[in-house]
Amino acid sequence: MFDAADGTAFTHEQGARARKLFAAVVLAALDDAIADDKKYGNGPEQIARWARSRDGREVLSCAGIDPNERVVSGLMEFVGKGVRTSVALSREESERRHAAAAAEAEAA
Repeated sequence: MFDAADGTAFTHEQGARARKLFAAVVLAALDDAIADDKKYGNGPEQIARWARSRDGREVLSCAGIDPNERVVSGLMEFVGKGVRTSVALSREESERRHAAAAAEAEAA
């Protein structure tokens, strides 16, 4: 049936799917924190508390993200900007950011 190469490929594929699933959980946590920030004003603190919790560290690790303080501060900064993850990951937003960075570079 399956030889060793097929088994290894299947295992790798399963792992990649699991990482994507956990990455989606991280994105959902970011969106929840952004919503909390808009509603209650405590989004960065919420994401930091989650990322430092045992469950948060486990989810970040399973998503392939090292759960260290640098990551926590990056998550807090992202939530503080208030841009939803779906918008931040879109092509239009990326192009807008690159255009703004190019305009800043020309102005300097």
